[in-house]
Amino acid sequence: MPDDKIEKLDTPEKGLTKTQSAPAKRRVKGSNRIARWFREMRSELKKVVWPTPKQIVNNTFVALTVMTASAIMIWALDFASGQIFQAIITYIPRLFRG
Repeated sequence: MPDDKIEKLDTPEKGLTKTQSAPAKRRVKGSNRIARWFREMRSELKKVVWPTPKQIVNNTFVALTVMTASAIMIWALDFASGQIFQAIITYIPRLFRG
């Protein structure tokens, strides 16, 4: 079947000789393009499976929980490394004093 379409496209238009070509397609105006784009966008949005309110609440809770846990872990590592470096900085001079 697809081969039939290709052959039909390759054959010259009815009533035209081989030296003549088919008439050029009319250009679509800018406003028609925009309108077509909005129509296509609207039809695509109808295909979207939107989450339920319960799923939205659940996903929001999971995201906030992960962000809070990550923030606590980063704070703890920062605090611990700061304390370790502070101890090293205060301990090393004592070694060289005497």
